[in-house]
Amino acid sequence: MNVFEAIKYIEEQVSHPEIGLPEEIFHFVSRHVPMVNVDLLIKDENKRTLLAWRDDEFAGTGWHIPGGIIRFKEKLETRIKKTAENEIGAIIKYDPEPLAINQVICQQDTRGHFISLLYKCFLPGNFVPINNLTENEPGYLKWHDYCPDNLVHVHDMYRKYI
Repeated sequence: MNVFEAIKYIEEQVSHPEIGLPEEIFHFVSRHVPMVNVDLLIKDENKRTLLAWRDDEFAGTGWHIPGGIIRFKEKLETRIKKTAENEIGAIIKYDPEPLAINQVICQQDTRGHFISLLYKCFLPGNFVPINNLTENEPGYLKWHDYCPDNLVHVHDMYRKYI
């Protein structure tokens, strides 16, 4: 198989890149080009921050700011709304201008380079996540008065905002 046949085969595996890539292809692509993602700094009227628990081989274990990778031809606003819907289960208010833009380069190659756009978002403090998860399960959501010590290391750049 030559490179053109290999590319054709891979493209046949991706019927709708605007929806997302199969995991194996996403990991392959992430080893060759930076990923662009949105991160949602969700605050309430008491300045608390909504964080999610994470436990995976790439980011490690700890609290993280909810975020999502921008899909092919997807607008930033769409990814912000879909990330809130998928990770929080809520419609949020957000400032359309990024609060920060960061380059993240990790030691691993897979999922190892990101351009991250941080958006300031708002949810009322009476929002109670209903995702039937318990603390220490990936995706568990919790309001924080201050930045927890066990924030995932890739989000250390956000400590001053939490």
